[in-house]
Amino acid sequence: MQGILDGSIQPVPPRHAATVVVLRDHPVHGLQAFMLRRVSSMAFAPGAYVFPGGSVDPRDGDDTIAWSGPSPAEWGAAFKADETLARELVCAAVRETFEETLVLLAGPTEGSVVGDTRGDDWEVDRQALLDRSVSFREFLDRRGLVLRSDLLRPWAHWITPAIEPKRYDTRFFVAAMPAGQRARDVSTEADRVAWVRPGEAAERARKGEWFMLPPTLATLSELAAYDTVADVLAATREIVMHEPTAEIIDGEAYLVLPPGAAQYYPEG
Repeated sequence: MQGILDGSIQPVPPRHAATVVVLRDHPVHGLQAFMLRRVSSMAFAPGAYVFPGGSVDPRDGDDTIAWSGPSPAEWGAAFKADETLARELVCAAVRETFEETLVLLAGPTEGSVVGDTRGDDWEVDRQALLDRSVSFREFLDRRGLVLRSDLLRPWAHWITPAIEPKRYDTRFFVAAMPAGQRARDVSTEADRVAWVRPGEAAERARKGEWFMLPPTLATLSELAAYDTVADVLAATREIVMHEPTAEIIDGEAYLVLPPGAAQYYPEG
């Protein structure tokens, strides 16, 4: 850590990544988010409650991917990214969410979404995406599907602190759970999943019952201010990049959160 702080060691470059907060309106519990708990053997954030997501695959930038909704240029404007990176981020968001939950934000036409994705044939396709034997474009083409970027909304942008050995430059999206689909625990990277009210999940983290990284807690705390999925999707967001920093204070190492996010994290 000291080497990074004094400049004698260069930080690890962060990998571009995307994560999606899948939301639903429960008739009793109200607004809920789908979360996964990472297995304890994971190199990054073991045991943490997270949203579906992962790193960009270079093939996610394929400009022949069938696309409906806001263009990569429009997404780039929202996330302050160039058009290629914006396309990669949106495709990674949709692909990774399907790989980890079977939720697929794509449809046979520009105005439709696929139904139940729990069949054996879907699992074959999911495994092919996981082992990278097929690209996301090949998967969509094989199924005759169009990516629905209009089902996503931009929410946040976080970068892992420079002192960490694994770093991610992550854009956060929000999306409604498509009608007819069901989110499932299919990821080998998770040992538990839950639909939970954002405010309840944030409170569990503050009490130490659930381990979460600051971006997750900040996102849940923000979402707790909304009553319905429609309210979340209609929210106006200015995406500001947050990157926690490390400081030595009185000989002890501390992670210092950006002012806009520190308010959500428990002191001490």
